[in-house]
Amino acid sequence: MIEDIVNDGRRPVAYLNETFLESPDARGLRILSEYLEPLSHFRDEKIQDTIVFFGSARICEEGLLSEYYRDARTLARLITEWSSKVEAPFHRFVICSGGGPGIMEAANRGASDAGGKTIGLNIGLPFEQRPNPFITPELSFEFHYFFMRKFWFAYLAKALVIFPGGFGTMDELFEILTLAQTRKLESKIVIVLYGSKFWKEVLNFEALVKHGTIDAEDLRLFQYADDPETALGILQEQLIKHFLEPEKPMPEPGTETPQIAKSRV
Repeated sequence: MIEDIVNDGRRPVAYLNETFLESPDARGLRILSEYLEPLSHFRDEKIQDTIVFFGSARICEEGLLSEYYRDARTLARLITEWSSKVEAPFHRFVICSGGGPGIMEAANRGASDAGGKTIGLNIGLPFEQRPNPFITPELSFEFHYFFMRKFWFAYLAKALVIFPGGFGTMDELFEILTLAQTRKLESKIVIVLYGSKFWKEVLNFEALVKHGTIDAEDLRLFQYADDPETALGILQEQLIKHFLEPEKPMPEPGTETPQIAKSRV
């Protein structure tokens, strides 16, 4: 049983009762809050959709694989400069990252360089993860539950750019590939693997086709890019084709939830 703090013989109302809110019985409320609080901010900031950057938190501006930090920053800047010219009453294709250092920082930094809004979905970890200083303050979020953070990565995403990374990066990559492969997403998500040399060395997709565990057609779920200009070209072509058709006007923000990568279920 939860031991409540009682003042003047009165127990606090449930939504102000910290003892209850931090208890196992209120876990559902805490999970729901990690949906509703970001949603409220996205509506207030008029965020329609995102381009998500994934990649290692350990890649810095100088040192091993530092070229990927610089390329992520450049690409995020180029995307933001382009998306800022899209005529809409809300913000399209906003750069979003996991909010931490490394490639995440580079993505937020590049968007900030271009003067755009940029999102950070941070999570508390024993190491590596601190919010980077380039996130738009109103769009900086702290998550406790990994699955709610993953939900928000996919919820608004129209494209993913996957830079070299470790287990976390591959987890995000394969989750989205699985959703796309199994057609659980109603709308298209553009997937760009940045750094073909790295990805072809660490992941042998052709071997999966050879052994019959995926179809050859599944290799069309993603494209490779090795420089910011090529990646930008892929993104522009696919985003214009699938999401900027003039005969499909988007609703005004605030009239409904943001346009999302809806589930077919």
